[in-house]
Amino acid sequence: MEYKDIPADKLLHIKTLGQLKATGYEPQSVKQELRQNLIKKLQNKEDVFPGIWGYEETVIPDMQRAILSMHHINLLGLRGQAKTRIARQMIDLLDEYIPVVQGSELNDDPLQPLSRHAKDLIQEHGDDTPISWLHREDRYTEKLATPDVSVADLIGDADPIKAATMKLPYSDERVIHFGLIPRSHRGIFVINELPDLQARIQVALFNILQEGDIQIRGFKVRMPLDIQFVFTANPEDYTNRGSIVTPLKDRIDSQIITHYPKTIEVGKKITQQEAHIKDEQEKLVQTNDIIGDLIEQVAFEARESEYVDPKSGVSARLTISAYENLLSAAERRALLNGENKTYVRVADFLNTIPSVTGKVELVYEGEQEGAGHVAQVLMGKAIRTQFLKYFPDPDKVKKSKQANPYKTITDWFGDGNTVDILNDASAADYKKALKRVPGLEELVDAHQKNTKGDEKLFMMEFALHGLAEHSQLSKSRLSTGLQFKDLLSGMFTMPKFGEEEEDDF
Repeated sequence: MEYKDIPADKLLHIKTLGQLKATGYEPQSVKQELRQNLIKKLQNKEDVFPGIWGYEETVIPDMQRAILSMHHINLLGLRGQAKTRIARQMIDLLDEYIPVVQGSELNDDPLQPLSRHAKDLIQEHGDDTPISWLHREDRYTEKLATPDVSVADLIGDADPIKAATMKLPYSDERVIHFGLIPRSHRGIFVINELPDLQARIQVALFNILQEGDIQIRGFKVRMPLDIQFVFTANPEDYTNRGSIVTPLKDRIDSQIITHYPKTIEVGKKITQQEAHIKDEQEKLVQTNDIIGDLIEQVAFEARESEYVDPKSGVSARLTISAYENLLSAAERRALLNGENKTYVRVADFLNTIPSVTGKVELVYEGEQEGAGHVAQVLMGKAIRTQFLKYFPDPDKVKKSKQANPYKTITDWFGDGNTVDILNDASAADYKKALKRVPGLEELVDAHQKNTKGDEKLFMMEFALHGLAEHSQLSKSRLSTGLQFKDLLSGMFTMPKFGEEEEDDF
């Protein structure tokens, strides 16, 4: 049986260099290993980067081409675009176990040792040299680039304590304390936010990337390190905090540009996959597709908003946090009312403001408006956009000669009637408030014929919010919820939703 055909559980029984040689083992570089395992997965039609949605035709093929080319990789994109997640999934392209000289800090290959320790051990014991097996999870190292990272952290330095303990002169290479990169030999090394690394530290990476060796404190030691480098960077960093020095960029073989989800559906897949929803919430709260669309639409609106800095981006974490917050809002209401189940409401969506305010970087105009106000504006635009998928456009209705489906509703509010939708209203009170509005249920029946029960109530509330965002009604904030009233009367009483001064969270 050849080495490659030996199952993992059998490999673990191989304990010496002689036993390893008997299997026909031959060293290979980590890039060759990644390449060969990727080829197998592609031939077997396996999903190489599972759970990475929206990149099937863009980033993932670029990653596969880079791995097949055995390139060092830079993932360039705004925050929240799964750059680190992609890098971490490269672990699955490594062999499950590789042999190392037992006790070596550089993961020395028994047939190609690098460190003085491993070389001395093999010279002393020969084929009886003990070996151990390194799992692929232990071959991944990740470092966040911060201004305080030093050459000693990454490459290494002379260790005076080791020199004193072992009674060695500083000219002896055994006094070297190796940094993170040498100790990642035969593995994947990831540096996140590369531009944050000081220029002089970036320079220290030149030789490692091109020639694969290191120099420490003038020691005459050449170590042909075998490392797959993956970097991540944010384009904003190039101007705001730092930059990738040109010679280093030149040594990174493939630069792959990431992006945000291009459709609502892809965004929903990511949110549903990443959101941490408790079992009791799933049993208690019933949701629908529309509420998920509204949350994703907020992110899309934010990325186009004049108040939000486009260079900073709007992370997918916004929608994930908002979805978690939305379910918690519905859960809280059910707990307060002693209900054993509840259905989401548009009011729950509007209560996710805390998940939005901290996830967007505002430009000067946005800072002046306030984070809370900007969040309300974005939510209002999301409702306005999604409303048109389910109901006729109020602006087009006005211009057409057809009967106005909203006339009964707006006329009732025009007579001075109001409706309060309170955050913590019980199911019975919520239903009673919506049923008071004549023409509202008929509107839903006419345009969303298959809805009934709680879903119909949701659509009725959604219609009120949509009419308010299309300037057919006034929507005002109460201390405990919202109030809908006639547009004209709303102008002379309470400020319209989203226009009141908000505290900056």
